Amino acid sequence: MAREKRRYELGREPVYTHIGDRRIKIIRVRGGNKKVKLLRDTYVNVYNPATKKTERAKVSTVIENPANPHFAQRNIITKGAIVETSLGKVKITSRPGQHGQLNGVLIE
Repeated sequence: MAREKRRYELGREPVYTHIGDRRIKIIRVRGGNKKVKLLRDTYVNVYNPATKKTERAKVSTVIENPANPHFAQRNIITKGAIVETSLGKVKITSRPGQHGQLNGVLIE
């Protein structure tokens, strides 16, 4: 017999991270823990595989987003998105709506 969802089984609306001045939202989750959601950010932590160094770069625009083609037009950053930065093209490796930070790997 089917039943309704319990409150602890419900999900939340997705957080779409945009480009702009850093803004985060802290949410209390089960067990009293906290989850940091990134609403906006200007900078990304970029790992360069050639030099094996990580540095901070400014994000200018979203070039491509495989999650949804319309996300690139709206400058929404999710995992797997390709963004243009001051260092070059970067692929986002973190989940900004879940992790609360922008990490990426330099491509080319």
